[in-house]
Parts: sequence; C-alpha cells; structure tokens
Amino acid sequence: MAGKRVKLIINPNADMGAAWRHASALRPLADQYGGADWAGTVYPGHAMELARQAGEDGYELVVAIGGDGTVHEVINGLMQVPKAKRPKFGVVPLGSGNDFAHAIGVDPRPEVALTQIFTEGSRRIDLGVIEDEHGRVEYWNNTINIGFGGSVNIYSHNLPVVRGFLMYFVAVLMTIIRNYNILEMDITTDKEKWSEGMIMLAVCNGHREGGGFITAPEAKMDDGLLNYTAAGAVSRLFMFRMIPEFMRGTQGKFSQVKMGTLKEMQIECKQPMTLHTDGEIWAGFGSNVRQLKIRILPAELEIVAPQP
Repeated sequence: MAGKRVKLIINPNADMGAAWRHASALRPLADQYGGADWAGTVYPGHAMELARQAGEDGYELVVAIGGDGTVHEVINGLMQVPKAKRPKFGVVPLGSGNDFAHAIGVDPRPEVALTQIFTEGSRRIDLGVIEDEHGRVEYWNNTINIGFGGSVNIYSHNLPVVRGFLMYFVAVLMTIIRNYNILEMDITTDKEKWSEGMIMLAVCNGHREGGGFITAPEAKMDDGLLNYTAAGAVSRLFMFRMIPEFMRGTQGKFSQVKMGTLKEMQIECKQPMTLHTDGEIWAGFGSNVRQLKIRILPAELEIVAPQP
C-alpha cells in the first residue's frame, strides 16, 4: 500500500487506555511506508463518522487501530460509502478480544500487524446485516450472540480490573450465576424452521468471540454463509460443563447444541432479548427487542490482510 492515501483511526481508550501508548511506536513505522494521516476518536460513534468521511475524501485504505468495537464502528462507517468508492479496510489489534483480527489472520503484535497492512495484498470477506422490529439496522463483521452471550457482553463492559480473555471468562461465570434465562424462540432460515427454548443463539461470520470462545468452529468469513450455534435449555451445572467445550470448539458433541449454516434468518422471541453485535451492546437488560432479521452480504468488504 506504499504511495496510497491511508487513514489510521485510533481509539485511545481501547484495552483500558493501553492503545494510546502504542501510537508513538506505530507512527515512525507508518512513515517508513510513505506515511499516513491519523485521527483519534473522542466519543462513541466517532470512528464511524471518521471512516465515512475518509471514504468521501478519497482515501484508499482505512485502518482501525483498537479493539473489536473500533473495528465494528469503522466498518459501519465504510458501509455508508458507495461500494465503488469504498476504501479497503485493515486492522491493528489493540483491544481486549481482537476476535475479528484473529479471524482474518492478522498478527497480534501491533507493529507486525501494521507492517502486514502495508505489505500484504487484499481480499474480500462477507459481512452481516441485522435489523430489529423497530427499524434499527446495522452491519456486523464477526458475531451476534443472543441471550447468554449478550448478557456476558454486558457484564464484561463493567469489569475494569481484569482484561483480555480473563475479563470475558469472569463475565461468563457472572452470567451463569445471575442470569439463568430461557428464551422461547421461533427461528426461520432459508434452510429450516424450528421453535425451541434456548439459553443462547449465536450467529457467526467469524469462528471466535470473547477473546477465546470458539462459538462457531466451522465459520469462514469468505464462504458466503453465516453459521449458527444454538444452545438449548440446560441446567446451570451443565452450563459450567459446557465452558471448556466452547473454549475448544467441541460443543457440537452435545445433543443440546444445534449448529448449522444460513444466508438469512428471522427470529421471533416471546421474551425481550439481550444481544451484542461484535461485542457492542445492541439490546441490553430491559430491552424491548423481540424480533430480528439477519442476512449475509457476500464478498462485501475488501480487506488488507494475510491470505488464509
């Protein structure tokens, strides 16, 4: 990407404020490859605005420097730019989970990741889009998790002492203890239809979330499909039993876990849902979201990353 117009969007608060300390080391590295324009976020949603403006200003590459939340915002900003003019996208992982960066093969070391962005070729990946019954629409790149995973995400946002995978693991334990909720869902996809009481329904473009939980081990970001993992009504004790299996991606061996693929999914739930999109809270405790439409957008985004 040497000689191209590059915008680097950094979230200084990513990874509990640690991201900002890396900027001084990354700037001279970027200068070695022809330089880049930098922008820092100062409020929620700012990365989305900066990315959209970068596309409108003719930048050819926009890089998110931060965690999965920053990636989510930047991609949603780029999706407001017409596809013919949309910049390529790259990521330097400086967050707690960094699940999207892991899925596309980006090195976890920030300096190496930035070098990859300036030296690797590009390829296209799929994106997802979600809409609720209130007309809210958003793009997502990695995972949606409804029920258990949504509650885990909410708790993880309120754990300032621990970081990384441990933060999500503690939030899992808190959710098992505090939130044993069975959601009665009616599910319709382009392939099947069923009704079931579930503790969790995850729809995935990438295979990992929460910094190390392999929610959809077969998921690939460039196959034109989404994967789902549905966990039925099990006891709290069995939920503890399932934790190591989700860490290994072997939860499919349980009869209470249903897995498959789809291009479109409609969900109707008798209770209000809690859910996250790429680690960002979409519907929190006390939500009024009961209906969702989810679909895949094949080969929608061009990324700069190592070849799979």
